[in-house]
Amino acid sequence: MAGVWIRRASVGDVSTLSQIAKAAYSPYVVRMGQKPAPMVSDFAAYVAAGVAYVAEASGIAAGYIATYEKDAGQFIENVAVHPDHQGEGIGRALLHFAEQEADDNCLARLFLYTNVNIIKNLNFYPQLGYVETSRVSEDGFDIIYFEKRITHES
Repeated sequence: MAGVWIRRASVGDVSTLSQIAKAAYSPYVVRMGQKPAPMVSDFAAYVAAGVAYVAEASGIAAGYIATYEKDAGQFIENVAVHPDHQGEGIGRALLHFAEQEADDNCLARLFLYTNVNIIKNLNFYPQLGYVETSRVSEDGFDIIYFEKRITHES
């Protein structure tokens, strides 16, 4: 995770966040039969709410996360890494950032969801300590919820 800097997103980042989402999720459009939810997210709203963060690697916006407190946990609503930077530890850094946010806010769990068609996520999240909690159909998508329990550092 060395060389990755995570900062709060600004209004000037909205277009970049959208471009990263499009690049990261476009390969799944055909498999899902529609654009994945992250591709049509309201990035301006994330930024305005102060819940969007950009991961920079070598001075380039390479990924992002939208995360905030919800239902007594740290919810990771949207996370993506540009395909040109996948495999560099940026996704792990973003999820670690969310875990730090949870710890800072004394929250004992993180949770997120992914589409069943994004198979690499089904292996990736468990590697980081997330466990599957449910499978549902929402808004025309078949999704899986994952959760990670954490203990707070003293």
